[in-house]
Amino acid sequence: MQIREGKPTRDAYGLAMLELAANDSNIYVVDCDIGKSCKTVPFSQQYPNQHVNVGIAEQNALGVAAGLATTGKIPYVTTYAVFGSMRMLEQIRQEVCYTKLNVKIACSHGGFTPANDGASHQGIEDLGLFRTIPNMTIVAPADYDSAFKLVKAAAKYDGPVYLRFTRDAVPSIYSCEDELEIGKAVELNKGNDVTIVCNGDILSKGVLAAQQLEKEGVSVRLIDMHTIKPLDKESILKAISETKGIVTVEDHNIINGLGSAVAEIVAETGGCKFKRIGIQDQFGESAPYEHLLEKNGITIENIVKTCKEML
Repeated sequence: MQIREGKPTRDAYGLAMLELAANDSNIYVVDCDIGKSCKTVPFSQQYPNQHVNVGIAEQNALGVAAGLATTGKIPYVTTYAVFGSMRMLEQIRQEVCYTKLNVKIACSHGGFTPANDGASHQGIEDLGLFRTIPNMTIVAPADYDSAFKLVKAAAKYDGPVYLRFTRDAVPSIYSCEDELEIGKAVELNKGNDVTIVCNGDILSKGVLAAQQLEKEGVSVRLIDMHTIKPLDKESILKAISETKGIVTVEDHNIINGLGSAVAEIVAETGGCKFKRIGIQDQFGESAPYEHLLEKNGITIENIVKTCKEML
């Protein structure tokens, strides 16, 4: 695995939407007046008849999208993670998930990536909120190329999908040739000692931690669990039976996120040693991205240390 300089995953969203619309007139973008931030301005210019800007009215945006979905359209509601997961939550539950409408919620600024914007703009609870709602599929791409592929895959996936993107650039791990499937984890490194499970912007740290551990003689299995719901249960069951422990790492509250989803399988099977690394059930603050991660132990050094302690 080679980590390369990357771009924000929100950039991939903007480009993927242009490609989708070029081949399907049913693709719509419903904007909440932040098209510049979420990279949908080119879409609005090239496909004005497939673009609706409702203004700063997220709940209305979801209602418009639900209406479009009932006519066979495939709308992507575009906003920030804090607003898409909380301000629209009731409408998502009642109007989209309950009726299983084909609406996609595409949100930038997930996790700590808004950094200096502070706690009000850092969506660190979004994945957990959606995990509790039936019929919702949750996807957190790790880099530009995987985001591009998963946005397009969501258009073919029948039913509600939440897509989480980053504001700032994240390192590139995948290539444009790689194929990803919603609901199917990617095993990036094979190993038998310990399993590291990551997703989103944190996957690059998992890659670097795995490389460091391998140099020290630790055999590491590294899994990109880009789809948190439905979770690829089979990949976790294999990790339980074939490795000595599992460490999850995420840019999300450790409660009800990726770590909790994996922990449920470990607990139900009486599995293996297990440890969660993530945001320690506290709000963020206005600070550099790496500082916020370090404050919560989401570092390469802590991943390595936790894996070693487990062994």
